[in-house]
Amino acid sequence: DSRHISEVVQSIKTLRRQVVARESERAERATLVTQEKLQLANNRFKPIRLSDLWIRPAFGGRGRKIPGTLEAHVNGFRYSTTRQDERGDILFGNIKHAFFQPAENEMITLLHFHLHNHIMVGNKKTKDVQFYVEVMDMVQNVGGGKRSAYDPDELEEEQRERDRKNKINVEFQTFVNRVNDLWGQAQFNGLELEFDQPLRELGFPGVPHKSSVFIVPTSACLVELIETPFLVVTLGEIEIVNLERVGLGQKNFDMTIVFKDFKRDVLRIDSIPSTSLDGIKEWLDTTDIKYYESRLNLNWRQILKTITDDLRAFIEEWFGESDKGYEPSDVEPESDSEDEASDSESLVESEDDDEDEDSEDDSEEEKGKTWEELEREASNADREKGNESDSEEDRKRRKAKSFGKSRGTSLSSSMPKRAKLR
Repeated sequence: DSRHISEVVQSIKTLRRQVVARESERAERATLVTQEKLQLANNRFKPIRLSDLWIRPAFGGRGRKIPGTLEAHVNGFRYSTTRQDERGDILFGNIKHAFFQPAENEMITLLHFHLHNHIMVGNKKTKDVQFYVEVMDMVQNVGGGKRSAYDPDELEEEQRERDRKNKINVEFQTFVNRVNDLWGQAQFNGLELEFDQPLRELGFPGVPHKSSVFIVPTSACLVELIETPFLVVTLGEIEIVNLERVGLGQKNFDMTIVFKDFKRDVLRIDSIPSTSLDGIKEWLDTTDIKYYESRLNLNWRQILKTITDDLRAFIEEWFGESDKGYEPSDVEPESDSEDEASDSESLVESEDDDEDEDSEDDSEEEKGKTWEELEREASNADREKGNESDSEEDRKRRKAKSFGKSRGTSLSSSMPKRAKLR
């Protein structure tokens, strides 16, 4: 029976897929760091609650996705839906960074937690957990007809969307403020937790993974929290930033972030518009992060391998030659104080004095000759040399003539010289 055989084969494939997923989940859970249990709030301490949220990454399983509720308990958060198997805990001690990003030009308002250690959300292992709400409905005009900007229905719909966005942002802000007050208590001082908010005015577009996204700095991180996979870079872990393909005529450039842990791969953000270059440099200056510029992309994998293998050889290879006796020609040497400057000037002056004393004997010989004798020697030398454009016969004739004059000087030396008019 071919139909029966097909059903059996399909059942075996489904069972095999379930077994592989269960084993891989078990292997991932075995690598997780053991954490303390969540202490639920009681009657004395009521949990801080925020409802109707979606979670990313989403829980696995088939069926319609349903929103859930995020609650702040004694030592962590718990997110749960009406389904018993959809529940996740985030302990305060495991939170490395917490972000609150209200909807401005985006479609969602979100809370994002970047963790120290991985946790399981459903059957997914992750370090980033996000809770969000869509602030406006995705409505598509099927008819495709244009609507007037003064259409009363259009204006009313825009007003409803603004009111909904403001209402959601206020609810999130209230939740964030209450949690910040909770984190400000004495028992959480060691965690140094506080919700950070991205600074949109410092943001810039770039490609950290596969698609172009809008990357925004915060007070402690560089983040992109809208598109997946998320980007969260801790500024304190950055060693240097190299701005590559920077040059005249380039519309885009790349940013390479090198971390203090040289065994960690560098992070590349490609295709940043050149119009964002000055703003990025200013932001890097304010955060005291060293940055460099290069016209080409560097092979950072080989560079980091050289650093980890032999740091001294790397320093000599990359910086040894450029540091020996090199002084920029267009930069005046700086001194730490006016005293050092005066000392250096005195050193220069004393050396010049010594040179003047050494050259006194040489100059005395020159002082013994009069101006007329020096002028005569110079004119004789010019005549012997001749013009480069003259022929060989002219130079020989001029040389013989000057030789004859030099022989006759002994005879005419006793004749009185005519005074030259000055």
